Amino acid sequence: MAKRHPVTFNCPNCGAKVRSGALACPECGSDDETGWSDATMYDGLDLPSEDDDWNAFEPEPASPKRAVVILTAVMLLIAFLWFLTTFGGRLW
Repeated sequence: MAKRHPVTFNCPNCGAKVRSGALACPECGSDDETGWSDATMYDGLDLPSEDDDWNAFEPEPASPKRAVVILTAVMLLIAFLWFLTTFGGRLW
C-alpha cells in the first residue's frame, strides 16, 4: 500500500508547513482562533518586558565566607603537619 502524504498548507504567519486539520502551527503557534497572527508566537513564554528593572536580575556578589573557610582549613592542616614533624612520635 502506498504512503499517503498528508495535505499541508503554509502558515500565513511564518511560512512553515502545517498539516491540514492541525490545531496550530508547529513553528510559531498561530491558529485559527487567533487569526494566524504574530501575537501568538510567544504565548506562554515568561519573557521580561521592556519595563522590567534589569538590575533586579543581576546576581549578588559572592560572599567571602567560602574563602575564609578554605583558608582556615588550609592553615589548620599546615599547623597539624608542623606539629607532626616537630614533635613526631615523642608524645605517644
